[in-house]
Amino acid sequence: MRISTARPDDAAPIARMSRQLIEHDLPWSWTEERVHAAIRHPETAVIVARDRRRLAGFAIMRFSDVHAHLHLLAVAPGYRGKGVGRELVAWLESCARTAGIFRINLELRAANDGARAFYAALGYAECGTSPGYYAGREDALRMRRDLAVSHGHA
Repeated sequence: MRISTARPDDAAPIARMSRQLIEHDLPWSWTEERVHAAIRHPETAVIVARDRRRLAGFAIMRFSDVHAHLHLLAVAPGYRGKGVGRELVAWLESCARTAGIFRINLELRAANDGARAFYAALGYAECGTSPGYYAGREDALRMRRDLAVSHGHA
């Protein structure tokens, strides 16, 4: 498995994965055009995990001056439970630390117990909900990780 920054030609397969694995039953937000814009954006990291030529997973994180926001993370079904998601998150957290950013925020579907457990196992804590966050249809659970606490920085 190899993790690297996404290339422009990764936009379409990332968008398809987002549609199938994250945005199912919702209006499609992370279209190919939006993913392509994120790949080009200087304050956004779009990374992919590849098993040879096959896209095993991806993540999109936007960085600001004081925190980072994990917009999307998906792992293809055949690669789940094999550490791919954990590696993607670790790669992005390392980038955040290097940039001097020690807080990462994210949202997930409140009913997604698997994602909730995954992020909790990585040290993310629940910090609230956003009713109707997903197209007015589903609530979001907000989670946060303070990298300074978990790594002894002040």
